[in-house]
Amino acid sequence: MTSKGIVEGWDRAQMAQRAALDIQDGAYVNLGIGIPEMVAGFVPAGREVIYHTENGLLGMGPTPEPGQENQELINAGKKPVTAISGACYFHHADSFMMIRGRHIDVCVLGAMQVSKDGDLANWSTGAPDAIPAVGGAMDLVAGVKTIYVITQHITKKGDSKIVENCTYPLTGKGVVNRIYTNLAVIDVNQDGLMLRELAPGITLEFVKEKTDATLNIHPDLR
Repeated sequence: MTSKGIVEGWDRAQMAQRAALDIQDGAYVNLGIGIPEMVAGFVPAGREVIYHTENGLLGMGPTPEPGQENQELINAGKKPVTAISGACYFHHADSFMMIRGRHIDVCVLGAMQVSKDGDLANWSTGAPDAIPAVGGAMDLVAGVKTIYVITQHITKKGDSKIVENCTYPLTGKGVVNRIYTNLAVIDVNQDGLMLRELAPGITLEFVKEKTDATLNIHPDLR
């Protein structure tokens, strides 16, 4: 924490980079909107990862250079993307068949809240003017084999996003496998939350203070 009380640790790009390190060679991966989109830019050299977007593309490439955008080639967040050699296009329904059929290995999503049991709330606060529908996130957390979450550890108001029980409408129950925040890497297992790694300059006591759920400490905490 700085002298002005601003929480430091990993920045957005470093959070995405840290998550990218844990995606295995040859994995088929779906990336959510926001920080998760940045993961594609940090695949380690020599590792092949095939990116899927639910609007109908397998083999999504990096963000195009300015002026080279094709507005007919976008991801689910409506942002321009490129396609790698060998990429394929398909109907939206076929894309969701891939998801529901458990053919996607990893999904990286953002979060509003994650509970000690791996429950995920990432689409609505439940407020009257909130987003009216969950979109594809519910299918993704139900059908993808491994779910990684990238999120800031606390909200702008200072509330923890890692909680005992979610108070926002759920996207999925017991679906999250690992959480990457600006402060730490946390696994979700049958015993609850397991703190695996601290961001540079962040202490164990500080993470505990900013987490509303009980943290178990990995014996090889980094």
